[in-house]
Amino acid sequence: MKGIADTGLIVALLNRDDRHHKWALEIARTVSEPLLTCEAVLSEAGFQVGSLQWVLGLVREGFLKIAFDLSRNFEEVVALAERYHDRTPDLADLCLIRMSEIHDLPVLTVDEKDFRVYRRNGRDVIPIVCPPRI
Repeated sequence: MKGIADTGLIVALLNRDDRHHKWALEIARTVSEPLLTCEAVLSEAGFQVGSLQWVLGLVREGFLKIAFDLSRNFEEVVALAERYHDRTPDLADLCLIRMSEIHDLPVLTVDEKDFRVYRRNGRDVIPIVCPPRI
């Protein structure tokens, strides 16, 4: 599997007590190359897991790859922030939307509610991979 990793996937993978841990392990087993992500996601995941070291370890091991430069995509991210201001998206979500435009890959997320609303390239549905509904 190829894709873009959101915070929830990383947290679920690293936290055995997370309700999506089993799903995250299944995803990890199917990954064929590093999942793309951004610094904002790494920061969020490190905070939520309580260990930035564990999160950065996933980058060092090649499970994740930092593949976004905010300085080169700043205006597009600002436009997305303005477009979705009513949903109060965080920086990580905005970067992932932009990454999905650039890389044409699905976003692996537990945040199905927001990513079903967000659009890339203005109107296109963002393909997502998320845990099965319980």
